[in-house]
Amino acid sequence: MIGTELLDDPAADPAAVRAQLGDIARLNAWFGGTRAVVDALRPHLERARGTTLTALDVGAGSGDILRAAVAVARRYHVRLEGLALERNRAAAALARAHGLPALVADGDALPFAEGSVDVVIVSQVLHHLSPSQAVRWLAALDRIARRVVIVADLRRSRLAMVGLWLAGVPLGLDPTSRRDAITSLRRGYTRAELDALLARAGLPARTRYRPWSRVVASWTPACAR
Repeated sequence: MIGTELLDDPAADPAAVRAQLGDIARLNAWFGGTRAVVDALRPHLERARGTTLTALDVGAGSGDILRAAVAVARRYHVRLEGLALERNRAAAALARAHGLPALVADGDALPFAEGSVDVVIVSQVLHHLSPSQAVRWLAALDRIARRVVIVADLRRSRLAMVGLWLAGVPLGLDPTSRRDAITSLRRGYTRAELDALLARAGLPARTRYRPWSRVVASWTPACAR
């Protein structure tokens, strides 16, 4: 692993966690993290008009992306029942404070049966894992999903690192958030690297780049193939 980040530690100071998750939510809204996931979800919402779907966000942070997905689903007349999963108790409490049910659990031991959740999302979490752990997570997400799995992360980019470092102060980022954002980008994936992880997990998905140094893959899980 490259470096360390505050959110690598599930016992990190709760106030620091809340501050960083607030910064992450703003960066997601401004620089494409939220849109990358929501755009991948839209075709499935279109096909599910007038129904109710369940959605699990693994490593949800404050739940900002899941809340955006729930809001967009309403435009398709879909009731998206979201559940945030976090191993960090402060993050789970923050998601609850924002109106989401939240479960404290580890992605290495997901407490869900096979094919039990319609939509499974993991955004900006894989870069916190070793490659072998990421492969295990991908396979586990595929097992519990019923309709679609959406994986989004950061694309490694020197230009993005320089831009974020320069913009961090005027954007009002906490110093720790600014430092960790650069570490996250250093840990990010190229399309070929994420494709290789998906292939090791035996998954029929191809990765695509999205604006602002994002990389996304989505696929139909095994139980629906």
